[in-house]
Amino acid sequence: MRGVARISIAIILSLVVTILTAWSGLAMWYRLPFAEPGRAVACILFILFGFTIIIALFSRIRFRALAVFVAAFAAVLVWWSTIKPLADADWAPDVARQVTGTYDGNRLTLKDVRAFEWRSDTDFTERWTTRTYDLSSIQTVDLFMSYWSGTKIAHVIMSFGFAGGDYLAWSIEVRRRRGGEFSPIADLFKSNPLVIIAADERDVVGVRSNVRGEDVQIYRLKASPDAARTLLLEYLSDANALSAAPKFYNSITTNCTTTIVKMMRAVGDVVPLDWRLIVNGYLPDYAYARGALDTRMPLSDLRALAHIDDRARKSGLSPDFSRLIRIGVPSPSRSGYAP
Repeated sequence: MRGVARISIAIILSLVVTILTAWSGLAMWYRLPFAEPGRAVACILFILFGFTIIIALFSRIRFRALAVFVAAFAAVLVWWSTIKPLADADWAPDVARQVTGTYDGNRLTLKDVRAFEWRSDTDFTERWTTRTYDLSSIQTVDLFMSYWSGTKIAHVIMSFGFAGGDYLAWSIEVRRRRGGEFSPIADLFKSNPLVIIAADERDVVGVRSNVRGEDVQIYRLKASPDAARTLLLEYLSDANALSAAPKFYNSITTNCTTTIVKMMRAVGDVVPLDWRLIVNGYLPDYAYARGALDTRMPLSDLRALAHIDDRARKSGLSPDFSRLIRIGVPSPSRSGYAP
């Protein structure tokens, strides 16, 4: 029986060592400050080291081997903790600035609101603006889902509607360097900082629907003006904090969906853990089940009306973009909503 127990423990420890070795190897591959050959050698050597430890776990030197591995992994963690996000770099133009702002009573002033004019992904007119909004005139919150890789993964944008037809969209993105590309795997390993963008809808939504050809959908949320105002100020608080102390983007733990969930919890909304918060293409299903969307019709009908691509392309990114993409999209009754 003791022999079976030893083997069982060795198997469990082997699985743990395998996972930690794989993570360490990938961390070295993505983050060691060496040229590609040097990173490859370090990654391979650590994987071979982990494989040797696994073999030793089934021998008489198992405890010494485990101690050596713990010490080596602790050294990796110490090195990992020294990697901090850059505050300044040659950022891609569309993520070059972090929005910041202040508010006094109901007067909200935002600096570096993005208002690009897009002709293609590489041909655009840069424009960053300073704007003032009346917080007492917030009326709506809308959820945009931009599907860029099938139906399971999407980019999430929240947009706040004001009296008079103005909309302010917030997008949580990877702060890429100029010429860099988004990589879900690389961004698990401290590759790029996080950036919060505040922008015109015809910029941050239109570039996805009209320029990149993504499947963009809009869902109008059942949110009271007070709840919308509180959530907007939470965005502002996070944006100001990010400007002062940069954080890394992480494809699983700190992305466009998880950060929004954190904000909603911060303002007092209950957001139960759910697999659809990770596989975020199903976020509309989650919101519908929670009663945050218009439940007077089946979700399939709501989704059919949510696609904006045809209306967006016909609008030609005109100044009337926000109104035109909402034509035919039902807006839920907000009566009885508890933020």
